[in-house]
Order: sequence, then structure tokens, then C-alpha cells
Amino acid sequence: MNAIAAGLAQQRDRALVKTNDNVRVAHYRLIVLMLLFALMIGVIAVRLLYLAVFDAPDRSPVVASIGSRADITDRNGIVLAATIKGISLAIRPPRVIGDKEKLATELARLFPTRTVEQYRRILNGKRKFVYLERGATPAKIHAVRLLGEPAIEEVSEPKRFYPQGTMASQVIGYMDIGGVPVSGMEAYLDKRLTSGANGSQPAALSIDSRVQAALESAIRTSAEKYFAVGGAGVVLDVHTGEVLAMASLPVFNSNAPGLIPVGTDPLRPDARYNRAISSVYELGSTFKVLTMANAIEQGVITDFGKRYDATAPIQVGGFRIRDDHPENRWMSVPDILIHSSNIGTARISEEIGPERTKAFFRKLGFDRAADLELGARGKPLWPGYWARTTVMTVAYGHGIAVSQLHLANAYAAVVNGGIMRPATMLKRQPGQVPQGKRVISEQTSYRVRQLMRLVVKEGTGRGTDIPGLRVGGKTGTAEKNLNGRYIHNSLVTTFAAAFPMDAPRYVVVVTMDEPKGIPETYGFRTAAWNALPAVKAVISRVGPLLGVIPDPSKDIDVSDMMPFVYKPEAKEKGVHAID
Repeated sequence: MNAIAAGLAQQRDRALVKTNDNVRVAHYRLIVLMLLFALMIGVIAVRLLYLAVFDAPDRSPVVASIGSRADITDRNGIVLAATIKGISLAIRPPRVIGDKEKLATELARLFPTRTVEQYRRILNGKRKFVYLERGATPAKIHAVRLLGEPAIEEVSEPKRFYPQGTMASQVIGYMDIGGVPVSGMEAYLDKRLTSGANGSQPAALSIDSRVQAALESAIRTSAEKYFAVGGAGVVLDVHTGEVLAMASLPVFNSNAPGLIPVGTDPLRPDARYNRAISSVYELGSTFKVLTMANAIEQGVITDFGKRYDATAPIQVGGFRIRDDHPENRWMSVPDILIHSSNIGTARISEEIGPERTKAFFRKLGFDRAADLELGARGKPLWPGYWARTTVMTVAYGHGIAVSQLHLANAYAAVVNGGIMRPATMLKRQPGQVPQGKRVISEQTSYRVRQLMRLVVKEGTGRGTDIPGLRVGGKTGTAEKNLNGRYIHNSLVTTFAAAFPMDAPRYVVVVTMDEPKGIPETYGFRTAAWNALPAVKAVISRVGPLLGVIPDPSKDIDVSDMMPFVYKPEAKEKGVHAID
């Protein structure tokens, strides 16, 4: 029995040993499997890290905030800029499975911004990711799909879209392919458009799309008709300072800023250049209205029947002041403005004097860049020394250069009752309108409006006497000045107007850059022939839209001025070519 028990004990011990051996083997195997699994995880992690850091796509980063960038609208809610889902096309050269030579040829056909040789180098090079086209069109996407190359990818990206195309392009600005605002209100409003608090709220501009379209159309029509190299215009609310329209020709499409040819001629800048605020020109006889306002305000003019000697040019040292279309007579104050007499205006400016002239022009902001949210605002060319000739010539817009916006602001102040307010590209609510500062009295403003109305009824602005809209204004023509040298064949023509003159609401300024004479104008190329028709077209179209209903029964009373307006009984009517 003892032998049997001992045998059983030995068998049990051998079984336990074998079981323990099996457990140890299983344990070792489990450890090995766990190590192998951990190693695989490590390899995958390292590979992902490599792909993220060392094999990252060769691409320009898109600013994350563009996806939540708020819209820009006009004052009536019309969308001018919005963010949409865009598709970009890209290729991963290492993944190309087709014939690379054939693919290079096809890519050059579809995306001609690169040559076949450049695509060949891309396909055979080390770059992992290359954009073919950002913001591709549906037609281009379809064409690429037909190639059947899986290495070409469609990348979904947020894209800034400008539904109005070229409208107000210099005002709105644009963004680069990386989503960075480059110019215009896109740049000025960048923080507001992307902020957490206001990012979803549209930013309303002061622009009225209807007025903007009318202004751009009128300038384009005149530029084409008179072969001008460019043009610009501003429509300004005289009581709020809001810019209802600002146009500059030529234009560009904010959706495709890369297609803009870069200008190299300083006299003919490219389409990104906003002539309405960046260009400073001698704006000629439009300044005569401002000189009259200053003279009335300073008490230099109290009797509108007072006459000034305009029988002959004024000789000041080696400088000669003459009239382009001389009347050769003594002229009253209304006559001087109606017939745009340089001689008469110069004599009035002598009575004002240099100090009062400088002080008034400083009040109008002519010694500094205009107040506005847009960048690239031109700084006026302010005379360094105010000699006698300087005082006389700046009175009729020569020897001092300002932008269109400067002139529009000044005209708004002298017709709205005498209050100067900063202009703005943002919509202002009634309670947000700045108080402004007084530059002339209400009585002076009324007198200036009478004179401006007479210019349209009797003088150089007759072409804008639109029935019932009571327009007043002044023409101006001057030669371009480049680095102190006048370019005699390069004229800048301007017409500045306001309406309705009995209760002014809007100022309209249009400038034509280097217009040409045509048979219809008898070869003349001054403002009355080319800038004036553009202003007339704008006012005729937008007046009723803005609530100014034509009413022949209303007008500013000029009856007390009429006795001083020279009207010979037998005055021959000839070609009207005054500036």
C-alpha cells in the first residue's frame, strides 16, 4: 500500500510540475504578445508623428478664422462679402499612378499658370503636396475628375466670396489665398469680423449698392466716351458724413485679385489704387466756391454787386493770371463764379490774405490726410511758402492738391449749414452722427448755395440743371502735376455738385483722368464736357431713389442775386467751353 501511495504522489508531483511549466510558457507567450502589440503601437505612433511633422503637406495655411468671418453688407443689407465653402485642387506627387509625362502635359493645359516643364519637375520631385488651384470652379473640378488620377485631391476650404463682383472693389478690398485681409474694409474690420462677440453679425457699410452702381456706370460711360485713362467719384451725405458711394476706375474683381496687372506708370496706377482717396490733384476752379465761402465769412464780400477788374490779366512778377474765356470787363461776385473768372477770384483772395486763407483751408482739412477708415489716403500737397502768387492761385485750385474726398467733405460743410464732419465708410445710426465743428455760419452757407445754384442756372454748370432736383455745383479743370512738373497734355477734370440746393442732402463729385476731346465736344476736354455729364447721370438716377422727388415748385431763392448777373440783351450763343 505504501508503494502504491508513493507512486501516486510521484505522478501528482510530475503533473503539477508540468502544469506549472505550461503556465510559465503561457505567461511568457502573453508577455511576448503584449510586447509585440506595444511595439506595433509605437511604430504606428512614430509613423503618424513622422507624417505630421516631416511629411506634412506642402501648402499655404488657411487662417482658421475665415470660416467664421462675418459678412460685409451695404447699408440696406445687400451682401458685399461673405464666406462660402470652396474647393481647391491639389496633387500628391508620390501617389501618382499614371504616366507622369502625360499628366504633366494635361496639368499644363488645365492649369496654365505653370509650364509642362514645371509640372514635370513637381511630379518627379520630393514635394509631397502641391496646390494646383485655390478656389477652383465647378468646370475645372469636373475636368480634373475626368483625368482619373487618384493623386489629385479636392480640398475643402472656406473661401471669401464677393457676390457683387467688381462693385466697390477698392472700398471692400480683398483677402489673399491664405485668408489674410489685404486692403479695404476687409482689412479695417478684420478684428470685428472674426471676433467671438461680433463674428456672426454682419458689418454694415455706409455704401448704398444702388447709388454705387449708378456712380460706377456713369464714370465708366464717360471714361469710355472721352477715352479717359481713369476716373473717380464720391457721393456723400452732407448731414451724416456717410459715403453712399465711392468709385475708382479701372476696377478689379475682389474674387480674383491675382489677375490684376501691376501698374508701373505713376500717371496711370493699377486697378487696386483708389483714386478717390489716394490721388491728390489740383482740382482747379472747384476751389472758387470755397474761396467765395471764406470771403463771405470773413466779411470781405458783403455787397454782391461789388465789381472787380477783370478787363486784363494780372501780372505778378513773372507770373500771369488770366481767364480761359475772358469777359474783359468789371465783374460782380456772382459773375465771377458764373463765368469762372480766375482774375476776379484772385483779386478777392488778395483781400482775404494768406493767414485767413490758410486758416480756412486748415479748417477744411486740406493740410492733412482725410479722415476715413480706409488706408492709403493721400496726403495733400500743401504750399511750403504762401507768397502773393500762392494766395491768388490756390483761390482757384492751383498750387494746392487734395483728394476727391477732401473736396466732397469741404463742399458738404459749406452747403449743410456750415458744419464739418468726418466722413465714414460705416453706416451711422441717427444717434451716432458726430456733432462736428462749425467752419462757416448758416448765413454764409445759404449765400454759397445761392451762388452754386446760379452756376448751374446761368454758368458753366448749365448742363446739370435737372428739372425739379435743384442742383448747384462748380466745374474745375487742371493739368496734372508730377514731382513739381505740369504735364500739359494730361488734364484732370472735376465737377462737384450738391442737391437739392434749397435743403441740401447729398454731394456728388466726379473726376475724369486725362479725358480726350471728341468731335461732339468740338475737341474741348474740360470738365463741362466730360465730368459734368457723369454727375448729371448720377443725380438723375439716384435722386428719387434717395427720396429727393423732383419738384419744380421748390428751389432756393436767388432773386436778390439776379440784379448782379450780367445779361446783355443781345448775347450771341456760341460753343460753351468754359471749365
